[in-house]
Amino acid sequence: MPSFDVVSEVDHHELRNAIDQANREIGTRYDFKGANARIEQQETELSLEAEVEFQLQQMIPILKEKMSKRGIDVECLEFGDVVEMNRRARQPVRVREGLDRDLARKMVKLVKDSRLKVQAAIQGEQLRVTGKKRDDLQAVMQILREAGLGIPLQFQNFRD
Repeated sequence: MPSFDVVSEVDHHELRNAIDQANREIGTRYDFKGANARIEQQETELSLEAEVEFQLQQMIPILKEKMSKRGIDVECLEFGDVVEMNRRARQPVRVREGLDRDLARKMVKLVKDSRLKVQAAIQGEQLRVTGKKRDDLQAVMQILREAGLGIPLQFQNFRD
């Protein structure tokens, strides 16, 4: 029986490369001279750091551009509130991965409301969709793409 898995993952190696490229560009730009502005990464947490909030707002498009050039969907970024203290501004950014329970349930509901003859099952941080016809599975993929769930989705492990 044909099936596929719906996941939301980020290539950590490419993310690291995008951050390195963004830091390099920030270091060479004239409006950041002597500002000691940088982007740091700890696992799936990023930290944008600069002297003032305006510089943080200038760093965000640089980061997004470098990520998109490396094939990372920028929808996975979740920006926190800017914290200013000791003449420094810091903004935490979370890189979202995996499907949380609420989002997976919403996706199952979308699949069931489509009235296609497929089954959707939550398996940890992924969603497995099975059906008898390949066309039905491709229709489910299209429905999930167009749903605008606010998180990048990848379709893996397609089996016939």
